[in-house]
Amino acid sequence: MSKFLIRSTEVYRIDSESEANNFIDQQKKKYEVSKYSSELKERKIKGEVADSWYRVTIVKTYNDEKEPENAFIEEDE
Repeated sequence: MSKFLIRSTEVYRIDSESEANNFIDQQKKKYEVSKYSSELKERKIKGEVADSWYRVTIVKTYNDEKEPENAFIEEDE
């Protein structure tokens, strides 16, 4: 029985909006990115922003589900 990786979703924490945009652009050059998003997140302490970052979510597509080409090879456990 063959196994085919169709897509994967990866979530990253990145410090700034410009870094997040650059990271997304790099990923689009390396992989087939079918979907991506960038969201500002903040951690508040007593109503004040103590920390902020961007959550970047990227969905990478590796194979067409109806006609996959590249089999997924598992490493030995």
